[in-house]
Amino acid sequence: MIAVIQRVSQASVTIDNIVKGQIGTGFLILLGITHTDTMEDIEWLSKKIVGLRVFGDTEGKMNLDISAVDGKILLISQFTLHASTKKGNRPSFIEAARPEVAIPLYEKMIAQLTQDSGKPIETGEFGADMKVALLNDGPVTIIIDTKNRI
Repeated sequence: MIAVIQRVSQASVTIDNIVKGQIGTGFLILLGITHTDTMEDIEWLSKKIVGLRVFGDTEGKMNLDISAVDGKILLISQFTLHASTKKGNRPSFIEAARPEVAIPLYEKMIAQLTQDSGKPIETGEFGADMKVALLNDGPVTIIIDTKNRI
C-alpha cells in the first residue's frame, strides 16, 4: 500500500461536475493498493498517518499531528501509484490490485482512518474519473509504502 500524503490548506474532489468531498486544513491522501496488501497494512498505515507530526506549532516547527489542528482527511484511491515504468514509455499497472480486492481494502481504510482519527473521512469514488484540487501547504508531501516499514 502506498500513500502520498499532502498537507493542505484546502482540497476537494469533483466527479461529473459535483463536489464529492472537500476539506479545509488537513491531509489529501492518494492511496494505491496492491494485491498483497492486508488489514495489517491498513492498521499500520492509518496509525502512521494520524500520528504524523507535520503541522506547525506556535514556533512554526512541525510538531503537531492532525488532531492537534482539528484537521480533516480527504482520501482518494489512486491505482497509478503502482505504475511500473521499467520497460518502455507506457506504464504497466500489473501491481495495482484489481477492483474486487482493492475496493474492500479501500473501504476498510476509510473505516480505520475514521476510527483512528475520530472524525469522518471525506472520499472520492473508487474507479471514477475524478478532478482533484488542492492547495498544498508548505509544500509538505510525504510518501509512505507499507512494504518499507523496516
